[in-house]
Amino acid sequence: MDTSPLAPKPATPREATVARRVQRRWWVFSALGAIGVVLLIGVVVTARAGRLGIDERFMNELVEHRSDFWIAPALVFDTVGAGLIGVFVVPIGVAVVFLLRRRPWAALYWICACALSAGVVQVIKHTFGRARPTEILVVSDYGSFPSGHTANAATLAVVLGVVLRRVWVWAAGVVWTVLMLLSRTYLGAHWLTDTIGGLLIGAGVAVVLWAPVAHRLLDEQERVRGRGWAWQTRDGAGA
Repeated sequence: MDTSPLAPKPATPREATVARRVQRRWWVFSALGAIGVVLLIGVVVTARAGRLGIDERFMNELVEHRSDFWIAPALVFDTVGAGLIGVFVVPIGVAVVFLLRRRPWAALYWICACALSAGVVQVIKHTFGRARPTEILVVSDYGSFPSGHTANAATLAVVLGVVLRRVWVWAAGVVWTVLMLLSRTYLGAHWLTDTIGGLLIGAGVAVVLWAPVAHRLLDEQERVRGRGWAWQTRDGAGA
């Protein structure tokens, strides 16, 4: 029997019913996600006339209390949250793990969520071209809104939470996303509202893409239960 932390949890009848309903009504979730993004864009457009007070107050507090002790871990988050590691290594690595766990639908869902989230972020960045804070400590690409790092973190948290269905996975995902959010503002790479926008986009894309494959993910999970890794037999021994 596969007893590893990544072993799938048995699906309850209620979860199976919810998954079927979600898949049948995926267009509802897609519409709600689109409306949410539109509303968010509207807020940003309005804010472009000037900086939001909450952004300035939050940034001033962070700049006033900056220290090398906190900048160091923030720079680590800056490295792993995007660039070569965040855009290629992490997505491909997680997809490979899913495939080795005999979860091709989970791998496909994950890759599509990462790609769409990154694409939406770039489209919005180039549409609004919001200026980054002047207190920035790192080199970043064009456009402050939304935060790509935070969007990546939120996508990771929601997809892994949906696929693995473990409380500790959701808790770790929330912590990771919040820390990423704080690190981006601490380094002056983004305004607070940029990171909130990234969080909403990353989570929203993950939910929208989950809807049409929800039942397939659950069926796949049931099929691979107890089979372990790709090189293991059903009893968990090596092939």
